[in-house]
Amino acid sequence: MFESAELDHRIAKDVYKTEKPRLREALLNAQLELVQQKRFAVLIQIEGMDAAGKGETVQLLHEWMDPRHVHTHAFGEPTEEERERPAMWRYWRALPAKGEIGIFFGAWQSVGLRRLQANHYEEGIDASVRLERMLANEGVLILKLWFHLSKKQQKKRLKQLEKDPRTRWRVTEDDWQHYKSYERQRAAAEYLLRRTSTADAPWFVIAGNDHRYRNLTVANILLTALRQRLEHDEPEHTIEQPPPAPAPIDQQNVLQALDYSLHISEADYDREIEHWQGRLNLLAREPHFRRMGVLAAFEGFDAAGKGGSIRRVTSALDPRWYEVVPIAAPNEEERAQPYLWRFWRHIPGRGRFTIFDRSWYGRVLVERVEGLCSEPDWMRGYTEINDFEAQMVDHGFILCKFWLAITKDEQLKRFQARENTDFKRFKITPEDWHNREKWEDYERAVCDMVDRTSAKIAPWTLVEANDKRFARIKILKTLCHEIAAALKR
Repeated sequence: MFESAELDHRIAKDVYKTEKPRLREALLNAQLELVQQKRFAVLIQIEGMDAAGKGETVQLLHEWMDPRHVHTHAFGEPTEEERERPAMWRYWRALPAKGEIGIFFGAWQSVGLRRLQANHYEEGIDASVRLERMLANEGVLILKLWFHLSKKQQKKRLKQLEKDPRTRWRVTEDDWQHYKSYERQRAAAEYLLRRTSTADAPWFVIAGNDHRYRNLTVANILLTALRQRLEHDEPEHTIEQPPPAPAPIDQQNVLQALDYSLHISEADYDREIEHWQGRLNLLAREPHFRRMGVLAAFEGFDAAGKGGSIRRVTSALDPRWYEVVPIAAPNEEERAQPYLWRFWRHIPGRGRFTIFDRSWYGRVLVERVEGLCSEPDWMRGYTEINDFEAQMVDHGFILCKFWLAITKDEQLKRFQARENTDFKRFKITPEDWHNREKWEDYERAVCDMVDRTSAKIAPWTLVEANDKRFARIKILKTLCHEIAAALKR
């Protein structure tokens, strides 16, 4: 895999002097077209052997292009803020928007390398491939550059840098320690590149011995990829998720099987709400709760009582402990990023609650039913959501997902009550009536959602919400039980 990169590739000075202006102009023009079109983002991952020219190459890209639209992020050891959240959080929040170029030093591929050395490599590698597939499906142009040196070339390069007073500071004891384990690092890198080089996100191995050869090679790779994407439509991506199964031939589903007659008296409700809100507050004060966090997603039919249920949860908590995130149609900033980006940005730190009033399930619900995304997009949404939730749970977060279910007749009563009550009239909109006309389509989408995303690590809680009091108590009980169980673990 590295044989060609270990050859003594060189470019003569006169050739470089001739090629450099042409390449710079072409690269800058392509970048300006990217900025104007804003059709896709470019993500360049920089990895490789020590002293192979990674830093010099990034400086070159900033020099040859408009640096206002090139954003470089170096990922070293996680900060305290980053350690409180899943490992991928810091990469998600640094993703470039459409029309921009992001350069990542030490991205999730480094996570894979560390896990490789710790004999946990398969988990990291698989996560990297899935993430890159998702980003490619979202239209991100991914270029992964591995800068390589043979052992002999690396030793020579380190000595040259040490000898020059202007670059001596760049060589550390760690660099020489890495040199001593060159063979092990080379083997680990070869395995990682072989496993993670895909059609959506291939690795390019760059010979790093000669800076002129390295510069022209990187510039040509970037220019070719940019021009190809700018001049053609978005590439077709394969979809691994099969289409939803046909509806049951007896027309029964999980929503119809619920008992909508369940209710609680006002006297019992007053007693129960006090108990469970108090219980939730005490659990959130437990010392060990500081090691975990809670994500609660509220979904349901229009007028099912999501807002009232959320208020009963938050009234039991210290306002410093929680954030409520209402999800509506994405704004311009959010449309410029992959779909899950706007949810990753709100991931809580440890010891905190984040409550989503509607959630990442919009991709497989409203976007599916209303045709706001293509069928391949919402079909792959199930896999991407399951991946997202698994990362939350693996990090120690408690994930509670509530679907508030009401009957079609009950919804009509609530719509009419809102229209006839002055201080509730703002709650009813033409969109609510439009959605009601597609009741059966939404019901089918909800059942598919439950079938495909309700797992042991992140189950759906279906809440019979024809009686609002019953629904609120069930939600509080579920939160308390999940937190108590996590504290015991």
